[in-house]
Amino acid sequence: MTVLQVNEMAKSKFDNRNEWLFSGVAAEIRPEDRIVLLGGSGQGKSTLLRILSLLEPFDKGDLHLDGQTSAECKPQSWRKKVTYVAQKPVMRSGTVAHNLRTVSELHNKPFEEELARSYMEAVGLGQMDWDKQASDLSGGEQQRLALVRSLLLHPELLLLDEITSSLDPASKRAVEKLLMDWAAGQANGLERAYLWITHDLDQARLISNQVWFMAEGRLLEKSATEVFFENPATEQAGLFIRSLQETRGEKQ
Repeated sequence: MTVLQVNEMAKSKFDNRNEWLFSGVAAEIRPEDRIVLLGGSGQGKSTLLRILSLLEPFDKGDLHLDGQTSAECKPQSWRKKVTYVAQKPVMRSGTVAHNLRTVSELHNKPFEEELARSYMEAVGLGQMDWDKQASDLSGGEQQRLALVRSLLLHPELLLLDEITSSLDPASKRAVEKLLMDWAAGQANGLERAYLWITHDLDQARLISNQVWFMAEGRLLEKSATEVFFENPATEQAGLFIRSLQETRGEKQ
């Protein structure tokens, strides 16, 4: 069963409507897919994720979610199923508790406090004071709080935009484990999927079973993770992998 289908998606550049940021993007995402989206800066990776969650318009192509097109579905209902988690999350004014209650307030449903506490514990925030102002949290704490807030929507597909970039190694591992368990159905009893942007090759190998690679305004590769890293199909992907490996080696 396909969760999301992308057909010939295209988006023009923000500063030049006559040129494509990317075009011809075609792909399917199925339950339990754990996909990393790789590519250099400026390829439109974050824009693609925002389009998939209907937070930005697209210029060509169409999207299908559970058999419905994006035009047939209310944006709020779509985003509840296809949820974007930003690298720099926006916190609602007020406390941690107020942010965690966002889903229940917006959708007029009971607050799942036990589940919220379970997720907070899983991401290393189990001891956090819920009366603390969200604006006083560190960047890494805000990233994890935003993730928990999104998980409380019970989405079918999470779109994750470098969500561990501000985390220490232990917190990073905790988030990775939670999301891999969640995609496998261990957190909610249902198989779910995620599409995760990262520039960390070690993380990419760990968290994914597929790799999507963007370059030259196209989705150049879609392959199993092991195949992508051991035998990339394009020269562009090989150069990208080597450049990140060299950068990491210089830092070490």
